[in-house]
Amino acid sequence: MKAGAGERFLRLLIEHTGDPVVVEATVRAARSRSEMVAALPEEETRRHTRALMAGVLDAVRGEGPGEDVLAAAERLGSDRARQGVPVAAFLDGFQAARAHLVRTLIAEGRRTGVPDAVLLDGVTRIDEITTALVHRMVHAHRIAELEMARTVREGRVQMLRQLLHGESVPVLAPLAPSGAYHCVVSDVSDPAVAARLEPELLAAGPGLCGLVDGRLAALVARLPEPPRACPLLVAAPPMPPAAIAPMYALGRRALRAGAAAGLTGLRELADLALLTATEGEPELGGLLAAALPGGLDPDDPFHVELAETALAYLDHGGRIEPTAAALHVHGNTVKYRIRRIQEITGRPLLDPSAGAAVSRAAHWWWALRRWLALARS
Repeated sequence: MKAGAGERFLRLLIEHTGDPVVVEATVRAARSRSEMVAALPEEETRRHTRALMAGVLDAVRGEGPGEDVLAAAERLGSDRARQGVPVAAFLDGFQAARAHLVRTLIAEGRRTGVPDAVLLDGVTRIDEITTALVHRMVHAHRIAELEMARTVREGRVQMLRQLLHGESVPVLAPLAPSGAYHCVVSDVSDPAVAARLEPELLAAGPGLCGLVDGRLAALVARLPEPPRACPLLVAAPPMPPAAIAPMYALGRRALRAGAAAGLTGLRELADLALLTATEGEPELGGLLAAALPGGLDPDDPFHVELAETALAYLDHGGRIEPTAAALHVHGNTVKYRIRRIQEITGRPLLDPSAGAAVSRAAHWWWALRRWLALARS
């Protein structure tokens, strides 16, 4: 823009950016375009409008927007983020204000005889400046959003940690003090894997996820459909937040037992009760392993095969065909192996005619699991 022409446009800009009537009309334009901006106090919009109009004027006078102007743009973006105004909504208001100011300048310039070429150069310069300001506003808005999200999330995860550790803490959103939540525990320590699992855990209802004691844990109002091909997750029955800490401790024990057994997927804590209890008493399990399958030789592969078949037989309720399907062998093979292990040990695996049949079967199951663990070690 030539010096003389630039001075004409600058005078036009000075007159209108300092005109209270133009400022108020620009404020109204911004508020009319964005409902969320309009919901803010009018003085809030006016404050930022004045600062940015003054900044545009200074930038046109100089080589471009200075640090004060850019700082004003950053404050606008940051303030709108903290006020809960999305970036699209506040940009709608900003662009409406810019458009109104440009239209006013063009109309007044033409009225006073400013050449169109001068007006075009001036408007182009304003667009260059406002583009730079928009970049700063959007960047500041995003930074503020990230800071707030991190602060909110950190506060929620800290509440989750305190609840799971049994500390007395106010129960805040997204949890409800009167609600009941499943405590879900895992051994997932990789933040990237945890981030992929969180949406699946929260898909069925409100809840809260986070890394507690270095592992992904969650409180969820409803259990989701079991995630596909996921690591072992142990879910306790629903409890109020104040009573969740014992479920967390028990769930961690069940998780260790389930992991040692090679389990994966979402499992309910009650389904792992026997496994958890037996894993917690290795010495007692060792006594049973020495007493019941005492005739088996852990160094004999055939005897290990017999023990594996017997354990599968117990896991399938003493039914031949399901056991054979699980082991991928013929039903007669299962019958033969069951007969052989009973001959070698001198004890029946299942004896409904005897008293305490359930505890006898449980003892055999415990003994075989422990015996196999020792044989494989």
